[in-house]
Amino acid sequence: MKALTRYCSDQGEFGGYHYIDLEAPVCGPDDIIIKLKAAAICGADMKHWYADLNNENHSQELDSIRGHEFSGVIVKVGENVKDWKVGQRVVSDNSGQACGKCPACERGDFMLCEHRSGLGLDHNYKVFGGSGGFTKYAKIPGGILKLHPHAIWEIPEGVKYEEAAVLDPIANAYKAVAQQSSLLPGQDVVVFGTGPLGLFSVQIARIMGAVNIVMVGLQEDVETRFPIARQVGATHCVNGSKEDVVKRCLEICGRDNLGLVIECSGANIAMKQALEMLRPNGEVVRVGMGFKPLEFSINNITEMNKSIIGHQAYDSTSWRECIRLLKSGAVQVQPMITHRLGLSQWKEGFKAMADKSAVKVIFHYDEDDKDVAEYGEEATPNDYEF
Repeated sequence: MKALTRYCSDQGEFGGYHYIDLEAPVCGPDDIIIKLKAAAICGADMKHWYADLNNENHSQELDSIRGHEFSGVIVKVGENVKDWKVGQRVVSDNSGQACGKCPACERGDFMLCEHRSGLGLDHNYKVFGGSGGFTKYAKIPGGILKLHPHAIWEIPEGVKYEEAAVLDPIANAYKAVAQQSSLLPGQDVVVFGTGPLGLFSVQIARIMGAVNIVMVGLQEDVETRFPIARQVGATHCVNGSKEDVVKRCLEICGRDNLGLVIECSGANIAMKQALEMLRPNGEVVRVGMGFKPLEFSINNITEMNKSIIGHQAYDSTSWRECIRLLKSGAVQVQPMITHRLGLSQWKEGFKAMADKSAVKVIFHYDEDDKDVAEYGEEATPNDYEF
């Protein structure tokens, strides 16, 4: 099978992506094998898009198969597996390994385990075969299924593979807005960042009854992402490249109504503007990540009792409710899927994400699709439909 992989040098440096041939994963007695039907590019995948190892003196080892937003159909289960069967349509929450002993695991927050390893995310090929979604088959390790039975979820009837594949960012947005903030119906919300996390946060805010939902982006977002933001629930879009963001957001919302900002861009200026526009007792949920130190005072959070809430991932509650919202049609995925490509066209997909002509790129496996597969299942006429 073909797989989009990442390599690592013996000094821990990461190389770029490589599209290579690999053996299909072996199913152990507690494992599950999924045939991939849809896999999406995430912002986290973009970090290594332009990376490269130029020093030929460094040995290179296969680090991982990439792609952590994926869905598919079960084609093999281990002899000890009782809760799942061949033919079920499933989606992974990308959990691959967790310790089961730390305070996060005790609460069922397996995504916050400090010893966690994610499918399609972390350097784990030696650990459990490095399963990810940018290939033909992925193995869900039996160890994580024993610890965390909701590492995979069954896809409801009526929900497409491509829609289920993006439940990761939907669940992230749900946790940020619905579980971590104090948003009440009738209040206003400002969302910084026009990527999938921002656009799904707009949708969750809409579902929760926010009145004004303001999307803040840049000039490069005007053509593609602002129209999608309006389609999925944003009442206003503010162009941070040309407008005074704080002034404009306060004009729209009024300070008394603006108690929540969801910061999905990771930009320092966005955090500064968020604190400036918030009313007393307001909250910023920081979803995006940036790596530069802050160059402004945050004394305002003490003076006006404002809160900065860190956000990471989701839990089983997020997934359970988001699957129901997706099935009901309350969460819209189709407007956000701008590109559907075969995995062999992976470079085209990453370029579209890099230049922001894409919002969500969905890959499907397009190699050997007329052959009898490794696990004995026959290809069917609709086998590769989304």
